[in-house]
Amino acid sequence: MGHCLRVFIGFDPVETVAYNVLQHSIQSRASKPVTIAPISLRQLGPLMRRPRDQLQSTDFSFSRFLTPYLSDYDGWSLFIDCDMLVVDDIASLFDLADDRYAVMVVKHDHRPKEAIKFLGSTQTRYEKKNWSSVMLVNNAKCRALTPDYVNTASGLDLHQFKWLEHDDLIGELPHRWGHLVGYDETVPIEQLSLLHFTVGGPYFSSYRSTDYADAWFAERERMLECQERLRSTLK
Repeated sequence: MGHCLRVFIGFDPVETVAYNVLQHSIQSRASKPVTIAPISLRQLGPLMRRPRDQLQSTDFSFSRFLTPYLSDYDGWSLFIDCDMLVVDDIASLFDLADDRYAVMVVKHDHRPKEAIKFLGSTQTRYEKKNWSSVMLVNNAKCRALTPDYVNTASGLDLHQFKWLEHDDLIGELPHRWGHLVGYDETVPIEQLSLLHFTVGGPYFSSYRSTDYADAWFAERERMLECQERLRSTLK
């Protein structure tokens, strides 16, 4: 597994605050060293050259599949969307890594009824929807995901894992690591490990009262408090 757990977070400038709160939620609970990197189009440069799709709701809709390449096809890495909050030790997720699989995901049966989600983005429907939002990746077994392939494959081929020889290479993660806020039944947060604000997060004014918004705002306040304490020590 290596000395550090590698986490890649999809980054979109529209959700900068979501990215920062998410990475804080990971680091503040981790029991092992964690390296966190944004998958940002601005930093990827020519590695990500495909034109933006009209159905693409975030900058990282396709760039997420560069995770194995960015990991030198070595060891295990985690990719997660930025519209999430981790409320558990991320090391316990990496402990689930099983070398039989190329990738491990929460196997949602997600069939959204709405046509529009946050900021007017089109809500698309397809088989294996949201499976790619949390991916524990066995990088050596994902060598098909070259930059050329990621830039030319169809969106469905990528998100439906058509780059694997067969679906038996997709392992299953516990649902607690991919709770879909607004879709899944609301349960006590103690029963969950990761919240996914897939329709819209509380950092958008229209979703400030969404389920578990209080947990997100509390995390943001803890992050800001840490910043204030740091400033006071530097005076």
